Amino acid sequence: MSDAQHKRFAMVAGEPSGDLLAGLLLDGIQARWPMLQAQGIGGPQMLRRGFESWWPQEKLAVRGYIEVLRHYAEIASIRRQLKARLLREWPELFIGIDAPDFNLDLESALRGRGMKTVHFVCPSIWAWRADRIEKIRSAADHVLCIFPFEPALLEEQGVEASYVGHPLANVIPMEPDRAAARAVLGLPDDAPVVALLPGSRRSEIRALAARFFATAALMRQRMPDLRFVTPVIPSLREEVEALLRASDVADRVQLVDGRSHDVLAACDVTLIASGTATLEAALFKRPMVIAYNMNRVSWHLMHRQQLQPWVGLPNILCRDFVVPELLQEAATPEALAEATLRWLQAPDEVGALQRRFTSLHAELQRDTPTLCADAIEKVLAG
Repeated sequence: MSDAQHKRFAMVAGEPSGDLLAGLLLDGIQARWPMLQAQGIGGPQMLRRGFESWWPQEKLAVRGYIEVLRHYAEIASIRRQLKARLLREWPELFIGIDAPDFNLDLESALRGRGMKTVHFVCPSIWAWRADRIEKIRSAADHVLCIFPFEPALLEEQGVEASYVGHPLANVIPMEPDRAAARAVLGLPDDAPVVALLPGSRRSEIRALAARFFATAALMRQRMPDLRFVTPVIPSLREEVEALLRASDVADRVQLVDGRSHDVLAACDVTLIASGTATLEAALFKRPMVIAYNMNRVSWHLMHRQQLQPWVGLPNILCRDFVVPELLQEAATPEALAEATLRWLQAPDEVGALQRRFTSLHAELQRDTPTLCADAIEKVLAG
């Protein structure tokens, strides 16, 4: 094995969606450098590929201004310790996967000392916080972009970037097998199934899970044969179970540890928290209703900086309200139930949406692991 194949990269993925992306990135760079040693902060997908995580990923999985403030001291301490260790041990490359509030400052500090840096997933400067472009310019030698319109925006601002496709577009089949997914989950073939996805963070669960279960109760009143299924992160299962027991649908909602892709493949429609999971639902060609609720102050601060009328990724990418978004005060159980049931009663609209999502899937489908490895190899050579 040549010395060129012995590489040591540091990586930070701060939440489950970043862990999924980082796991796929590792597939590409491990194929390019078989003796690669990868260390930093990551989750189960990365650990499965031999990644060495120095802190649990959950320590960084906090969203919203007020929520971050509550955990700021611990997060800042982790970043200081990580920075010191990286400068001491000096990996050949640092890759920050999403989590821009944590990673961009760290990347700037490392790059300022001469370490090569790559940021995977362009921060949403096209949706909100356009002021971040200066920070990106100082932080990253190269940005790996998952949406096709992003490299041109970055390059206009002097930031080198590559479109690598969205890794999920290669993981999720173009034609999902609903029957097989239902068999895996023990769901009947003929019953209408609603997937309830209130999020992967504790703060999201507390804001949305009870609301989603109340929505399910209202939907069941109108369609008694509805089945509901909710994927949960094992570490949050107790909290979700407690909220479900307090609802009127405790006997009608099936909780599944993980397996969110099986749940999306199996369902007819999903009620879903805004975030990466909405793109997964679109790639599974499933109609959805996007909901979100967060601390009022956090919402006010984020809403003021919003640059587009859409919040959900499917709508942003389609440049249209192709699926409903019910946010903050609008996300009442009554409104959520009405919007979700509407999809079950409009097969022609569902068909049109599925065709649109199929085109989107094709646009996002690239050989992401190889393209990432190609870009990283150029950064190292440069």
